[in-house]
Amino acid sequence: MEQEKQQYARILIAVDGSESAKKAFEKSILIAKRNNSELIIVHVIDSNSYNMGIESATFNAIEVDATEMNDLLESYNKKAREAGIKSIKTKLTKGSPKQLLSLEIPNEFKADLIILGSTGLNMVERWMIGSVSEYIIREARCDVLIVRNTQKEDEFKR
Repeated sequence: MEQEKQQYARILIAVDGSESAKKAFEKSILIAKRNNSELIIVHVIDSNSYNMGIESATFNAIEVDATEMNDLLESYNKKAREAGIKSIKTKLTKGSPKQLLSLEIPNEFKADLIILGSTGLNMVERWMIGSVSEYIIREARCDVLIVRNTQKEDEFKR
């Protein structure tokens, strides 16, 4: 296979503040450096998770999360720049992570690779609502890389 066919020009990394997402972000930097890629760092605030509360309380919770995630995106942007990534974009939005991360946002940025941390959901949550990463694997129109949280795997093996 020719070398250029194996390269990724625009890598989308989804972050949520979890340890899994942090490991995925670290791997995305390595891949972006190797491919001289643009890195798109994205967080989707899951607006469905706020639908249970009172409207004003819901709005405040979303605003607090947005502020925290904006800070996280800025921190990741700085780390990527310090690691030598030249082209970085960030996006903070709200909606369905499954829908937005599988099709809409990758299409918007013309991503050719999506990188995600492995799911942090427990078995009951995964059974009821399904894993975001599982959905993205099925629906995305580009390559998807799931980065395992090796710390969790090591704890499971004990």
